[in-house]
Amino acid sequence: MITPIHILLIEDNPEFARAVELVFKRTPDMELVYTTGSAERALTWLNSRQEDECPDVILPDLTLLGMSGMEALPKLRDLRSDIKIIALTQSNQEADVVKAISLGANVYLLKGSDLHDIKAGIRTVMDNGAPLDHRVAQYIIKMVQKGDTPSANNAGSLLTERETEILNKLAQGMVKKQIADDLNISTHTVSNHVRHIYEKLKVPNGPAAVNKAFRTGILPPKKS
Repeated sequence: MITPIHILLIEDNPEFARAVELVFKRTPDMELVYTTGSAERALTWLNSRQEDECPDVILPDLTLLGMSGMEALPKLRDLRSDIKIIALTQSNQEADVVKAISLGANVYLLKGSDLHDIKAGIRTVMDNGAPLDHRVAQYIIKMVQKGDTPSANNAGSLLTERETEILNKLAQGMVKKQIADDLNISTHTVSNHVRHIYEKLKVPNGPAAVNKAFRTGILPPKKS
C-alpha cells in the first residue's frame, strides 16, 4: 500500500487552490491534509499537530493577505525544521527567489508551471533533490552573466573536488540516489558530502547551495 505524501497548501486564490486540490485527489501518492488562505491559520494549525500528524510538504503562496508567505517562511521553518517547503508564487523577481531560499524554502516554483511539474517537484524534494523552475534557474544564471557575483572562489576553495562535483550534479536537478549511482558511491556517502557542502557554504538547503554556487563562481554559468 502506498503511503501518500501529506501536503499543507497555503493559498488565498480560490480558483488556483481548487485546481491544486483536484490534481491531488487524482494522485494516489499525494494527499492534501489541510488548505487555508491564511499564513496565520496555517501556523496555528501546524502548531497544534502532533509529530505524526504533520505534513511532509508545505506549499505556501508568497503573496498572501495579512502575513505574507515570505514572512511566514522562517516561522514555518522554526516550527518544523524537517518539513519540505515549496514556495509557490507568481513572482519571478530575482530578489524574491534569493530571499525565499535564504528564509528556508527548499524549492521555488512559479504558479505558471504545469501542475504536473509541481507534482514532480514535490516528489523530487521528498527524495532530497533540489528542483528549480527552469525560469528561476535562468534568473540565477543571468545574475552571474551580468557579473552580479561576490569575489568568486573564496567559498569554492573550501570545497573538495568531490564536493564540487556533487554540487554540480545538484545544480542539474539530480537527487541523491541518482548522484550515488552516477558516481558509483553510496547514498550515505552522498548525504555526508551534501551536509559538508551546506556547512561550508553556510546555506540551509540544496537550492540555496546552487544559488550561492552560481553567484560566487563556484560553478560556471550554463551556456544558453
